Amino acid sequence: MRGVTVRDALDGARTAIGASGSESPALDAELLLAFALGVDRAALITDPQREVVGPPVRVFQDLVRRRSVGHEPVAYLVASKGFRSIELAVDSRVLVPRPETELLVELALRLPQAARVLDVGSGSGAVALALKQERPDLLISGSDISTAALELARGNARRLGLDVEFLEADLLAGLGTGWDAILSNPPYIAESERSTLPIDVIGHEPELALMAGADGLDVIRPLIIAAAQSEARLLAIELGAGQAGAVAELVAAAGFTTVVAHADLAGIERVVVGER
Repeated sequence: MRGVTVRDALDGARTAIGASGSESPALDAELLLAFALGVDRAALITDPQREVVGPPVRVFQDLVRRRSVGHEPVAYLVASKGFRSIELAVDSRVLVPRPETELLVELALRLPQAARVLDVGSGSGAVALALKQERPDLLISGSDISTAALELARGNARRLGLDVEFLEADLLAGLGTGWDAILSNPPYIAESERSTLPIDVIGHEPELALMAGADGLDVIRPLIIAAAQSEARLLAIELGAGQAGAVAELVAAAGFTTVVAHADLAGIERVVVGER
């Protein structure tokens, strides 16, 4: 790659990353090269003949190797992921925030003024921080069982200048009952689906935040019970494809009188909302 252009560098990286099974080799290559050069992706598009020389060459080669051979998620390699209107620091302590999770934030935008909101299983803080950015009037906290994840979430809150408190807890244990709304993107992948997960997911993202027993509901069941025992009048839970019916029944049985499943942009019933 000595003296190659941006276009040539991207072509070679795209081929290597694509051969490894990535579903987005062109985007992966662009993000990695932009990171190595310290520019944004737009700079690559506007100046494809720019030379790639010096230290960025080795950085880019290493990143491409880690992506194509080691199957590391691009977000971990560049230590960043966009989510709605914010940019989050991410690493292997947390799940990579995904576009479908933005639906949780969209639905929560309808909450009344100054509502007290708890984001359970906050991870990087994506849901709590994005919601605070768009609805600063809301009183938002996030919780997680992982001390390591909370360190990252608190760092994101400080860097973004958003007033969100992050608490260590197993679901709602010890957090009291003074919440108007509870949001959660909990683990929901069934053990039977383990073998179908992409290698960059199951090989690198924290299993604690992914897997949830035989039917994928081992965390969702106690979460619904805990939410029902709190003062929360709204519960919104992200879930996997095909789980909406079972989760809606559990939410209704727990005492939420209005239960609606909301589809994501792919048409999958992704979030069940219960209100009372």
